[in-house]
Amino acid sequence: MHDQPTAPAAPEGSGSALTQGLKGRQITMISIGGVIGAGLFVGSSTAVAAAGPAVLVSFLLAALLVVLVMQMLGEMAVAQPDTGSFSTYADRALGRWAGFSIGWLYWWFYILVIPIEAIAAGEVIGALTSIPSWIPALAMIAVLAGSNLLAVRNYGEFEYWFALLKVVAIVAFLVLGALAIFGLLPGSDTHGISNLWENGGFAPKGTMAIVAGLLTAMFSFQGSEIVTIAAAESEEPRKNIKKAVRAVVWRLGLFYLGSIFVVVALVPWNADGLADGSYQAALDLMNIPGAGLIMDVVLVVAVSSCLNSAIYTASRMAFSLARRGDAPAAFAATSRAGVPRNAVLASTVIGVAAVVANYLLPSVFTYLIASSGAIALMMYLVIALTQYATRRKGGEPAEVRMWGFPYLTLATIAFIAGVLVLMAVLPGHRLELWLTLGLAAVLVAVGLVRQRRLGGRPATPDGQGAGAGERAATPAG
Repeated sequence: MHDQPTAPAAPEGSGSALTQGLKGRQITMISIGGVIGAGLFVGSSTAVAAAGPAVLVSFLLAALLVVLVMQMLGEMAVAQPDTGSFSTYADRALGRWAGFSIGWLYWWFYILVIPIEAIAAGEVIGALTSIPSWIPALAMIAVLAGSNLLAVRNYGEFEYWFALLKVVAIVAFLVLGALAIFGLLPGSDTHGISNLWENGGFAPKGTMAIVAGLLTAMFSFQGSEIVTIAAAESEEPRKNIKKAVRAVVWRLGLFYLGSIFVVVALVPWNADGLADGSYQAALDLMNIPGAGLIMDVVLVVAVSSCLNSAIYTASRMAFSLARRGDAPAAFAATSRAGVPRNAVLASTVIGVAAVVANYLLPSVFTYLIASSGAIALMMYLVIALTQYATRRKGGEPAEVRMWGFPYLTLATIAFIAGVLVLMAVLPGHRLELWLTLGLAAVLVAVGLVRQRRLGGRPATPDGQGAGAGERAATPAG
């Protein structure tokens, strides 16, 4: 892959490019916060209940997959920082149909994250204030969408503080958990690590349960890739991406594996309290005063962070697709502050429509959510295939490179393919797999038709190319 110079961002008011408005500290916290969502604080309890203490193996395998995928993505993103990230790289290495289809799939995924997180926040706030949950849900979207419409630095500043609060919460939990494990926490009703093998053993539900836990764990890690999108709007994108990729190992190890270890060590995997969330179950057994309220606040912060990032990420992918001629041209227009407002508004409006569907047509909303169930895995697969094709066509990367190429890349591809097969086998994941595959098939078909009409030409900078900090290129070779 040839290392091409990054095109400078256009000045404010150009109406056609993003600005470099994100600061290094914001990019750092975005990269940290991207892997910390409600799935860690609450959703991980589902994985614990499914696999028991062996859920640690599930999270370890999922973390290894994300680390490998991020190393591959980092290799490409450092060489060519790009707002379209893996979608643009797939366009260049695999064909326009690939960039088109994975770009729209990714956009759809984050469009649905908007209602999921807004509804979660609405339910918590509604329960605390005794007002209908739809009111805070829509209010949350309005506030964060409004912030995203003003300037990218607003998104960055919101995300900086959201991520910082999440990190503080996790570190505090780990400290309290360590004290409880060693019997040093006054008043705690639990200590030691005997829950790792009591209550039926380390893997009380067998090996297949570890696989089921793996699927849940894998989707909890979604968001690591956002930093490669956001970095294109910073002054030093290559430096920021390198830092994020290098730190992904310890972040996943500390935040996820460390937290889950504390939970399964202190809380019996079959405890009734896990239904309220893994963190709260552990805090309750530690007799931490106001554990429920603490977790409500942390949960609202976590979902607000995810919602903020969903609006940002969906709008930037729509912007990138439009710049490549694969989305309505209006999505590529930017304000004087360098914000793709049409893309932000369109993404937000569809997200709001999904929130309304949840309250008026819940069965329809269920199918909408299921349609995004396997997109994360498909994104990982496309990143691996793109990195493999890019290296085969373009030579050695200059700064960040995938370990053990091509063997680890091929092993990652095989692993993801195996997980997709397991989704087809396990009853609880079949619907989301087939709905996602159906949506993907439609987009691939449309992408192939478009590519054929355009004669297989790659996206170009003059109207159909990359955005701020981007430069389209035909794969070398």
